[in-house]
Amino acid sequence: MNTTKSKRSSFSGKIGFVLAAAGASVGLGNIWRFPYLAAKYGGGIFLLIYILLALTFGYTMIVAESALGRMTRKSPVGAFAAFGKKKRWAFGGWINAIIPVLIVPYYSVIGGWVIKYLVEYIRGNGGMLANDGYFSEFISDGASTELCFIVFSLFTLLIIYAGVRNGIERVSKCMMPVLIVLSVIIAVYSVTRPGALAGVKYFLVPNLKNFSWMSVVAAMGQMFYSLSIAMGILITFGSYMKKDTSIEDSTRNVEVFDTAIAIMAGLMIIPAVFAFSGGDPDILQAGPALMFITIPKVFENMGFGTAIGILFFLLVLFAALTSSIALTESAVSTFEDEIGWNRKKSTVVIGIIMIALGSLSSLGYGPLAGVKILGMQFLDFFDFLTNSVMMPVAALMTSLFVSRVVGIEQMEAEITSGEGRFRRKAVFVVMIKYLCPIFALIILLSSVANAFGWISM
Repeated sequence: MNTTKSKRSSFSGKIGFVLAAAGASVGLGNIWRFPYLAAKYGGGIFLLIYILLALTFGYTMIVAESALGRMTRKSPVGAFAAFGKKKRWAFGGWINAIIPVLIVPYYSVIGGWVIKYLVEYIRGNGGMLANDGYFSEFISDGASTELCFIVFSLFTLLIIYAGVRNGIERVSKCMMPVLIVLSVIIAVYSVTRPGALAGVKYFLVPNLKNFSWMSVVAAMGQMFYSLSIAMGILITFGSYMKKDTSIEDSTRNVEVFDTAIAIMAGLMIIPAVFAFSGGDPDILQAGPALMFITIPKVFENMGFGTAIGILFFLLVLFAALTSSIALTESAVSTFEDEIGWNRKKSTVVIGIIMIALGSLSSLGYGPLAGVKILGMQFLDFFDFLTNSVMMPVAALMTSLFVSRVVGIEQMEAEITSGEGRFRRKAVFVVMIKYLCPIFALIILLSSVANAFGWISM
């Protein structure tokens, strides 16, 4: 294995890595995707399955990717290419590296929508946001969506431009505690609404009658969104991790942080929607419909709706920013490592790509609405390509690479370096050798089959 000897940026310590990695994990997928899936696939039983997967599948992939990054001191492409004559495995690195480049543009478009809603709530226009048809009118207005998208993108790029410690770590240390406080405030308010306890019970209490195989498949798919695995992010962040930082302890903290926020998101949204809908979980619709249509209607029918709307969309904005920062950093790091550009030039080029691809998604419901790929708008297509195809393939490649090329012994040596321990080694070995590849393949096949209408999820 060849590792770089050049000076590389690093986090200041364990707290820096944990908050940055948690920030990468806590994003839009936690806020709207997790509650929707929990409501659709059995509430408490989905939550139980998800937690079990986080402690096994999620744990294994976080440890593997972080250790691979720290071991090689490289971003994904370099990390995969660093092992002797196994250059053919560089494909696994490239797919990990390309995913963030494709995700962050359309992710930033949704981040721009969040900015728009936050501004309107601050201006006291919450009632307008709750009107039927408002969201459709907004996203069909190309000029408005493009402006919001560019504002969100520039904010992300400025933080990346500032560097690892001065930008990413500093912002994560500020935003993540605020995000926790906001989520607690909104969750407490939500669960105390009249009629909300039925939603709390549905979400937290497992009921075996609600179990189905699709509950397992959906929970596995959510792992990618929730823990930022198979995106190259954790390999990149691992390369910034100091040798005396415990990988396993850091992973545990990320697991706890991410799962706690996901549960908080469920408590923020499911009880409130139950109270609003009279106990009908079907009101919880997927994606933009939940966050930008249903939630404003819920807030409009609650006391202090404007104040809660401001807090909620501020929380969502922070969550979106921490994830977009992580995605962009992974892409910038690849340019630095593989092309040899400095951070400033890499950030500028990524910014150009970001604006170009993001504009397709931003304008895809307006001026470019007539242009479709496989019957999908640009945003939906990029989401399908990355989340349903590329990420499961990346997870499959990573698990096979770590278990068959790097080897368990080298991984254990890296994980236990310094004061690190490897308490869950047995879980790691079984998962990385056998179950992670199977899980990734199941997610790939089921997601593609669902997208083409062969099965219903």
